[in-house]
Amino acid sequence: MSSKQIQTRPAPDTTGFTESLDYVTVTIGEQLLGLPIGRVQDVFNTSRITPVPLAPPEIIGLLNLRGRVVTALCLRKRLGREPLQNGAKELVAVGIDHGGEAYALIVDAVGEVIRLDHSTLEPVPVHLDRAWAALAAGVHRLEDRLLVVLDIDAVLKIDLPLAA
Repeated sequence: MSSKQIQTRPAPDTTGFTESLDYVTVTIGEQLLGLPIGRVQDVFNTSRITPVPLAPPEIIGLLNLRGRVVTALCLRKRLGREPLQNGAKELVAVGIDHGGEAYALIVDAVGEVIRLDHSTLEPVPVHLDRAWAALAAGVHRLEDRLLVVLDIDAVLKIDLPLAA
């Protein structure tokens, strides 16, 4: 009897959540990227990054965020782009928690949070650059541009060299 009661119980009100996807938008160059909002912990500016010797080029160092050591990863380098050479003292970062570790994705700029209909999510186009396609979960066509949705797990999967 109790299982029948569970089956007939009304579903919780999740209006809009099953049909929509929410993203924090960031830019690298002119490209708009979407980070699933459920994976984003913080958005912050930072100026104090300690370099890590012998780290892969994408890892630009470590920083202290409210007493926690955070690995700073340059999303520009991770996507195969040249790092900005403007000498900016403050960097824009998006805080991500992955497997109990804290990461800061260094981006060119953070935009707004947008909600898009799940039905508009398309597979990664075959003509997208291979480096980008390996890190993308799909795309949304917006009115004036393409939003590439990043696969956070793929972005943070960095091949570390073995110690000699």
